Order: sequence, then C-alpha cells, then structure tokens
Amino acid sequence: MKQKDEEIIRLMSGDGIREKGLKLLMDTYQSRLYWHIRRLLVDHSLAQDVLQDTFIKVYQNFHRFRQGSALYTWLYRIATNEALQQLQQMKKMQKTDQDAEFYLQNQVAQNAEHDADEIQILLQKAIQTLPEKQKLVFTMRYYDEIPYEDLSKILDMSVNTLKTNYHYARQKIEDFIKNNTEN
Repeated sequence: MKQKDEEIIRLMSGDGIREKGLKLLMDTYQSRLYWHIRRLLVDHSLAQDVLQDTFIKVYQNFHRFRQGSALYTWLYRIATNEALQQLQQMKKMQKTDQDAEFYLQNQVAQNAEHDADEIQILLQKAIQTLPEKQKLVFTMRYYDEIPYEDLSKILDMSVNTLKTNYHYARQKIEDFIKNNTEN
C-alpha cells in the first residue's frame, strides 16, 4: 500500500497528471471509504453522495496534504468530516436527537441486505444509538481495524480518550444487544 500511496502522491502533485492520480486514489480507496461513510450514515445513496464530495474535496485540497503524513489518515479525516456534516444536516431535519436516532435505526432495517443476519442488523441499530464520538471510534476500530495511533491523527483525540470511548461504546452495544434479543 505504501508504494501505491507514493505513486498517488507523485501523480496528484504533478501538473497535468492529477486526473490519473485521482483515478488511482479512487481505485485504491473508494471501497474502504465508502464502507466507512456507509457505517456512519447507513443509507447507500447518502454514502455515495458523501463519498463523491470527499473525492472532490481531496482533489481541490491536495496541495494541503503534508507529504510526511499517511495518505489514508488524511483521506479518512476528510471522509469523516464530510459524513459528520451530513449527520448534522440530518439531525437538523429531525425535531430531537431521539428522532434522529430513531430515523437512523429505521434506516438500518430498510437498508439491510436481504440475507443479513439478525445480529448484524441489531449491531447496526446499537451503533446508531451511540454518541457521535463513540460511534466514530467504534466503527473505525471494529470494522476498519485502524490502530489507535492513526485514529488519534484522524479524529484529533488522544489515544487514551479513544480507548475510553471504544470501551464505553462496546459496553453500550453489548447492553443494547442483550436488551433487544429474545431469550
């Protein structure tokens, strides 16, 4: 991945070949970023729109990328910020935070694959009940297995804060699943 990132950076930094660099960047990161955004927003079409906005922002602001940084942490940070902006817009349309939470849980059920396990749907519903920071930390650690040190750079939080948020998120998810499964 490091060689591919170096190639992307080289192409994106060169005049006249930026489009080739963007294509390579999209081919390399599109799936990972889509699923990261989708887990936060739940809805497929919204995730697609936010992914497109993410790539536009990356293209327009690549000159701000610090060459010594990891490319994927920079990309995740942009994608996360774009998804959070979309979540804020969704919350504004709802009357209360509980309405927004209920909306997202319904989206989970509506967007579930036909063959999705019941426990996976329950997990997604549980994730939607988490406070924003805990949701971010949990999804990025659980699904993407991003190390805490990299998460610290993406989310601008200390490693200890991230570990605490992950611990609380995991506990809340376990409690939600226990309380919502039939014995």
